[in-house]
Amino acid sequence: MYKYFVRPIFFVFDPEWVHYFALNFLKLIFKVPFLKTIIKWIYQRQFPNLEKELFGITFKNPVGLAAGFDKNGKYINELASFGFSFIEIGTITPKPQPGNPKKRLFRLVKDKAIVNRLGINNDGVIAISQRLKNHNREVIIGGNIGKNTSTENDLAYEDYLENFKILHPYVDYFVLNVSCPNVSNFTKLQDVEFLKKLVPKLKQYNNEQDQTKPILIKISPDLTNNQLDQTLDFIKKEQIEGIIATNTTTKRRNLQTSEVELKKIGNGGLSGSPLAKNSTEIIRYISKQTQKSIPIIGVGGIMNPKDALDKIQAGADLIQLYTGFIYSGPSIVKKINNFLSKKNE
Repeated sequence: MYKYFVRPIFFVFDPEWVHYFALNFLKLIFKVPFLKTIIKWIYQRQFPNLEKELFGITFKNPVGLAAGFDKNGKYINELASFGFSFIEIGTITPKPQPGNPKKRLFRLVKDKAIVNRLGINNDGVIAISQRLKNHNREVIIGGNIGKNTSTENDLAYEDYLENFKILHPYVDYFVLNVSCPNVSNFTKLQDVEFLKKLVPKLKQYNNEQDQTKPILIKISPDLTNNQLDQTLDFIKKEQIEGIIATNTTTKRRNLQTSEVELKKIGNGGLSGSPLAKNSTEIIRYISKQTQKSIPIIGVGGIMNPKDALDKIQAGADLIQLYTGFIYSGPSIVKKINNFLSKKNE
């Protein structure tokens, strides 16, 4: 139904507009109790053989929703109804910011891909933490945090620390987004020298709390092997709990979309099917280099159950969807879990 009826209608409209239209419509539906029950009955399943404990958290299944889909934590339970075991919100910054000028989200339909240069638009950590405080959660929540665009890189650690302190009571794990390609100089935060400055401060605060929260680092697919090795050495040394591989790419390789159209769209992070192979190979590389000692959440180009299996066989412990959820529809979560569950029998 989604592929042949809903998606063609959605794809007539501007991607960003229809994204929030669909989410707000879903929220409206959930105000009708029996419709909420029906949606859960259709999409939610129990998969005991897929349950996994990672960095002290028990995940009901390996499929999560990547950061960026619900930036402000407004639709957590509605999205969880489709069977996700965890939802990552953000990227969140200390101050609210509008992001880059519109139009800033584009579909590459021939490639089953999306280009975004949203620019970390969000409501700010205070508003989002209040929303989470008043939220009757039904799912594991990750907090993806970053710096404000107006904050110089030399002071970026202060933004991350502020986010970390305010969100700490309300999320189950943290992700340091140091690899967003849509904000000027943001990817320079992947440098190990910055991480050396930031991570000890986060860990110090974390260890002072009654309950520590896992910290993960989200990396770019555009790192060289040397850069990746340096990051992995740092993660092992500092005992960071995990890594998310990968963010979107700035590269435009082997696309069916014309060069004319790509130039018209301009800069932005590419996600979806063209990223699948690269992100999977990075997961494989990380797993091999670390001898599977660092938990990995695999994300990038998962469009079907086979893509999910490829990520897990390469070394991912959990996976996340974003573009695949848009192109394949909400049933993809159940399809992936059914497929993986049968493989585990």
